[in-house]
Amino acid sequence: SLLQEISMVRMDWQPSQDGLQQILQLLKESQSPDTATQREVQAKLEQLNQYPDFNNYLIYVLTKMTGEDDATRSLSGLILKNNVKAHFSKFPAEVTVFIKSECLSAVGDPSPLIRATVGILITTIASRGELTNWQDLLPSLCNMLDSDNYTVCEGSFGALQKICEDSAEILDSDNLNRPLNVLIPKFLTFFRHNNPKIRSHAIACVNQFIIGRSQALMLHIDEFIQNLFYLASDEDPEVRKNVCRAIVMLLEVRLDRLVPQMNNIIDYMLQRTQDQDEGVALEACEFWLSLAEQPICKEALQPHLDRLVPVLVRGMKYSEIDIILLRGDVEEDENVPDREEDMKPRFHRSRSHHANNTGDGEDDDDDDGLDDDSSLSDWNLRKCSAAALDVLANVFLTELLPVLLPILKETLFHAEWEVKESGILALGAIAEGCMSGMVQHLGELVPYLINCLSDKKALVRSITCWTLSRYSHWVVQQPHEQYLKPLMSELLKRILDSNKRVQEAACSAFATLEEEACTELVPYLGFILETLVFAFHKYQHKNLLILYDAIGTLADSVGHHLNKAEYINLLMPPLIQKWNVLKDEDKDLFPLLECLSSVATALQEGFLPYCEPVYKRCVSLVEQTLNQHIAHVQNAEQFEQPDKDFMIVALDLLSGLAEGLDGHIERLVAGSNIMHLLYQCVQDSMPEVRQSSFALLGDLTKACFVHVHPCIPEFMPILSGNLNPEYISVCNNATWAAGEISVKLGADMAGYIPPILNPLITIINRPNTPKTLLENTAITIGRMGLVCPSIVAPSLLQFVRPWCTSLRNIRDNDEKDSAFRGMCQMISVNPGGVVPDFIFFCDAVASWLNPQADLKDMFGKILHGFKNQVGEEAWTKFSEQFPLPLKERLQTNYGV
Repeated sequence: SLLQEISMVRMDWQPSQDGLQQILQLLKESQSPDTATQREVQAKLEQLNQYPDFNNYLIYVLTKMTGEDDATRSLSGLILKNNVKAHFSKFPAEVTVFIKSECLSAVGDPSPLIRATVGILITTIASRGELTNWQDLLPSLCNMLDSDNYTVCEGSFGALQKICEDSAEILDSDNLNRPLNVLIPKFLTFFRHNNPKIRSHAIACVNQFIIGRSQALMLHIDEFIQNLFYLASDEDPEVRKNVCRAIVMLLEVRLDRLVPQMNNIIDYMLQRTQDQDEGVALEACEFWLSLAEQPICKEALQPHLDRLVPVLVRGMKYSEIDIILLRGDVEEDENVPDREEDMKPRFHRSRSHHANNTGDGEDDDDDDGLDDDSSLSDWNLRKCSAAALDVLANVFLTELLPVLLPILKETLFHAEWEVKESGILALGAIAEGCMSGMVQHLGELVPYLINCLSDKKALVRSITCWTLSRYSHWVVQQPHEQYLKPLMSELLKRILDSNKRVQEAACSAFATLEEEACTELVPYLGFILETLVFAFHKYQHKNLLILYDAIGTLADSVGHHLNKAEYINLLMPPLIQKWNVLKDEDKDLFPLLECLSSVATALQEGFLPYCEPVYKRCVSLVEQTLNQHIAHVQNAEQFEQPDKDFMIVALDLLSGLAEGLDGHIERLVAGSNIMHLLYQCVQDSMPEVRQSSFALLGDLTKACFVHVHPCIPEFMPILSGNLNPEYISVCNNATWAAGEISVKLGADMAGYIPPILNPLITIINRPNTPKTLLENTAITIGRMGLVCPSIVAPSLLQFVRPWCTSLRNIRDNDEKDSAFRGMCQMISVNPGGVVPDFIFFCDAVASWLNPQADLKDMFGKILHGFKNQVGEEAWTKFSEQFPLPLKERLQTNYGV
């Protein structure tokens, strides 16, 4: 048998014929489509790996058996590559030496497939730390570049390109005496080679070292750029693609070297963005996205706008291939089940506690919706062109419109649907940047778009949903009868469209409209819910997940207005039915739990009839995940790491229940071990788990402190250890929870304050701290000052100014109320601490619209106390620095 044939390996190794035949037979079988055969082959391969010279047979088939077909030889090389990846450190020395010498001898094989396979094998060995141990690799490949034999030159370049891709950093390090100092000049000499494949390899090799700013390349940067310009109009698309790629990277790394030539480069990139080869056009189109991030963008592009904009809009048109791939001619597909591979992974957004700002939400999801063609979710020219127009609109603002409006007029009303569709996409792409200039045209454009929602082409209906959602902010501000009502009723029809892509686009657009309209939707709730519930029975798998999001967003937007028996009876049965059908390990639970979390918070007591089974299952999901994690830590071979998203989403839903049901959750908490589980969760290694855990700790503190109180001594040291602004969301929720705990603990908070106060003072004084974290930090400092003023007040000087500036923008609410009461207490303990920054305190007091009577009274006492302290003259001088509105408000409200 083969096993007896395998002998000890020597350098003059020769295979036995019998052994070779068996391995060839195995390679032939492994190309069989039958899965049972495949499994047998896998088992045999694993078995053969026990024998030292099995790998010699594999390299022998790849490099020496030229009579066999390329597919079999290549497969032998790929199996060897996998063995190198898995077991290279266990290869006997003589096997390694044999494989390396065979690789180098076969670099120039006549077959392109075999050359490519040898290249892959070489780079795999090299990246297993063998660049240092394979001294002759780079010199040998370099020498072969000079061979007159094309296949030898191409094969060695192919191998070098793969090594440059996989080992760029090591090539530029001292460990190997910086081979790049030799390689880069060598590569540059091939830019003008007469063979396009070689030219393309040469640029691709050098391109690997641009972003890392390798010193060897920087020394030759001018020569590199001159060579790129020389190749600018090469007849080979691969070469043009690599030239474009290089220029886009140089824009980020060596803009200084491109600036003198910028006009020519822009002209060139304009031509390339219209290249016949879509791959080249896409690489060139990236240039506009990169340029938009550079400060010189506006100045450099201004003279070219009238040529660039039409090119981008033309690039947005679906190509014939796109339409075939998108099955654009299939109008009705609602009854076709989704394929598993079409399901994109989803990302759960964990709960984060916000104090209510008056400003706009800063953490808008910035998806430009440019993935409207989700089945072409790979990047293409259409998306890149639309993204480029979007970023340019944000650079040029309304200055783009004189060029763009005539193009929009022509495309939007075009007879061919593909052109009209690209015009609608362009109109959506500029919404953010050009909004102020578009307002005057929206009165006629919005009704036209609402009309396009019933176009006969599904791809026109779907893009129109997206574009309208980009203007929903404007729509909501107009009289409802005019635009909101017609838009809503048409969008709801599209949610029930017979085409799945349109359903998806309409659902996403409706979620955006809900966020903009908020409680303006209350009069139409019945109508909206009937549609969304009807969609439940109509949708296939993928769109159901988007529907959950639309329902969750609706609940977030209308809040307690959802708590009416007729709405609950419409909405809850289908949600609970899905809840009952889904198994604990089904990832479709994520969006459903997120949705229920929003619904529970909105329905408040209305959720009571459903809360018990939901609560118990969430606790069970947390417990199962923790147990799987412990099993994995103890025995990783046998148990795999659980998906912690199950636990995160369950914790968030528990927070939603606590917030919605308030005190009613007390008996559920009493009957469960949630505090014990939560204690493990706040110590989890994954920040997202801790983030959700601290949110729940705060919500349980508010809803049923009686069960949190006994655990406070265990939780507080962990909480103070998580006030690290490197993990913004964890820090934010831990800070918020500390404030809620202070309010409940009162004077008993004293012992826990020092380890919390110091990190919070650091955070509130840090530059670039996100607004939400600043607000929560200020509120918690204020609340600690409310319950233990004598402990916090001595530090007033260190935080009073940023404290005042971060809380002046929040709407009046309970959190703000308790924080300001705390500030008043601290000022009465340490009035000197506020004196240097008193103007900031005045400004923060003036930000209140209607403080409660006793709080207003405290403000008045402090203001008058300060005025009496400094005397009339000094006060007049002091108050002269006030801006007029501040002066007037203090005069009117407090008589100072």
